[in-house]
Parts: sequence; structure tokens; C-alpha cells
Amino acid sequence: GNEARLLEVKNLKEYFTVRKNDKLHAVDDVSFYLNAGETFGVVGESGCGKSTLGKVIVRLLEPTAGDVLFRGESVVGVRGAKYLEQCKKIQLIFQDPYSSLNPHKTIRQILAEAYQVHGLKDKAALENKINELIKSTGLEEYVLDRYPHELDGGRRQLVGIARALSLEPELIVCDEPVSSLDVSIQATIINLLMEVQKKRNVAYLFISHDISVVKHISHRIAVMYLGQIVELADTETMFERTMHPYSISLLSAVPRVSFESKKARLVLTGDVPSPINPGDGCRFASRCWMADARCKKECPALREVEPGHVVACHYADRSQSEKEAYLQKLAMAEDVQAAETI
Repeated sequence: GNEARLLEVKNLKEYFTVRKNDKLHAVDDVSFYLNAGETFGVVGESGCGKSTLGKVIVRLLEPTAGDVLFRGESVVGVRGAKYLEQCKKIQLIFQDPYSSLNPHKTIRQILAEAYQVHGLKDKAALENKINELIKSTGLEEYVLDRYPHELDGGRRQLVGIARALSLEPELIVCDEPVSSLDVSIQATIINLLMEVQKKRNVAYLFISHDISVVKHISHRIAVMYLGQIVELADTETMFERTMHPYSISLLSAVPRVSFESKKARLVLTGDVPSPINPGDGCRFASRCWMADARCKKECPALREVEPGHVVACHYADRSQSEKEAYLQKLAMAEDVQAAETI
């Protein structure tokens, strides 16, 4: 039923005008929904529009067209008290915690700010709230009297998470929240986010180019390419029955630990078309190994190939074996190259 839907994004477009009449299609007709307590991963190469999508949802940008509904009500163009109320419910964790924390304030002041904006005046109550926040994110108390530059990247990001949690939001947009941190800290942060989700039933829109992180944390995943969703499915389906040629190439790049399954890494050739006035055909056609004349002429619609699994590809139904054979051929070519280099 729709009542569980926390967020619905409908035909969202975000175009930027560059030079006289050229439009850069950053987000181009994107639709999806997100349930309460769910993590929805958005993955794609840099420049595919995923961060712009996040910014529109948290109202840092107004969309060119389309709608964003939160609990059934549009957030687009909302002002005043209602806007503040929505802000409480939808928070953002930035990629770079350093640039999003005020360097002139201590961590205590930074964490107090949201409460003060929303009218918490009582000193003792404020102090309690801040201490609870610090505990829930596993930060030490001494951190409160430090300035952002005195902390390492991991602790700064924990402060960013604490700040996002401070108003007990229902949805947090996580924009590449771990990409600037080293791997050991990434795991800590991801596990913390998952723990918080269990306790508070908060939903995440998790934006990242790192597929293994998205796979670990997400219930469902959307793959974006040049401003459009090209494939969307629950995590298991996405990895077991990948259908879009771009998703296949993207997922083939996930480092694997086992040595038996030697799956090829697809290296895409061809140029990424410009997001400025992208033309009529499929945006992936110039780099796709299945593309033909039809793909260059007509843009494939996003269609449901099996329940809950949507793909924008004219040839999504091409037998899995055909794709496997293609990957096999690649693997052999790779082996031959490897043998030659030895």
C-alpha cells in the first residue's frame, strides 16, 4: 500500500541553463519511492546527477519540473512554518564533513544549533540532548569542546551524523557520506547508520559511486546514468539478475574476494555523451555493446521486467546466457592478456 511510502519522487527534472539556450539535464525525469525505515541506494558514476537529486529532495535546489512528496504532501516551493517542520523530518549528511561544519564553532555549539533554531530554550534539556547524541554516535565527550579542524575525518563525519539525527528525522539523505574517509572508518560509519536505522526506523536515501557500500546498506538500489534511472530493483535481484548493460558493467567492477569465480571486469569504451541537450536515443548507446540503430533513435522507457524490477533498455529481456557469453569472452580476453604479460 502507498501509506508506507515516506517519499515519492515523480518525474523529477533539474535542468541548468549553460550558455545561451543550452540546458544541462542533471536530473531528467526520475521517479521512485522510498518506504519508512528503508535504505534506497542510488549509484552511478560521478556526474550522473545523483547528488543533484539529493539536493532537490532536501530543498537545496528547486526542481525544474516534477514533484517530491513527503508523506503524501509536496515539498516543492513550501515556505514558512511548514517548511521548518519538513526540514526537521528530512536531513542531510554531506560528503565532506569539513566544509559542512562551521569552523568557528565548537562541536557543542554546532550540535546545539538545530535545537535552538527549532525553539529549544531550556539549557539543561539542551545539554541532555547533546550528550545523548554524542553517546548514540559513539563519540567521546571531550569532542564537544573541540573545533572541527581538531578532529580527524571520521570523527568529523560522526559529528555530521549526530547533527543530522538531532531533530529525529524520518529521512536522511546521505550524499557520499563515506567516500572521503579511509576504509576502516567507512565500515564504522556504515554500521552506525544501520544501527541507528534499526533503533529509530529512519529511512536513508544513500547516494554513492561505491557499489560495495551500497550493496551492504541498501534494501533497494537504483542505477543512474546521465540524469536518468536505468535500472531499479531490490538489492539481491540487482546483483543476481542485472539487466541493463550499464548496470552490468558497473557491477562487474565490484572487487570480489573469491578466486574461483573469475568474472570479467567490463571496461566501457566510447565516450560519455554530454548531459547538455542529450538528444533522442538511449544515452548509453555510444558505450553499449548491445546497441543498434533503434537505440540511437529512440530512448527506451523504464519498464517493469519482473515485479519490482524496472529497466530502461530495449533489449533488457535478451537472454541472460547471451550476456554471460559476452562476459565469458571478456574474461578469456583478459586471461590471454594476463598470460601475455607474464
